[in-house]
Amino acid sequence: MKTQIDQEENEIIEDYEQGSVNLRSPSQKEIDEIKLIARNTLRKDRRVTIRLYDHDLKGIQKKALEKGLPYQTLISSMIHQYVEGELVESKAS
Repeated sequence: MKTQIDQEENEIIEDYEQGSVNLRSPSQKEIDEIKLIARNTLRKDRRVTIRLYDHDLKGIQKKALEKGLPYQTLISSMIHQYVEGELVESKAS
């Protein structure tokens, strides 16, 4: 995933490096809110059934094994990346 840093983020980094940022520990309320957001973000609440060519499934399983992931997690990740625009189709020539 390629991420670009915007001007505001650059300013925060510069302030931090110069020691002019006052850091504090989050409150318990903030921690609870962050945990709730994380749970809701990572929760998979839909089950789908798809049919794949045997060759494709074996290829996905092989790639998942190379990455140390369950193949269903790899499929879910690929779909998520595509929907977010991080995985793009290559143009056929």
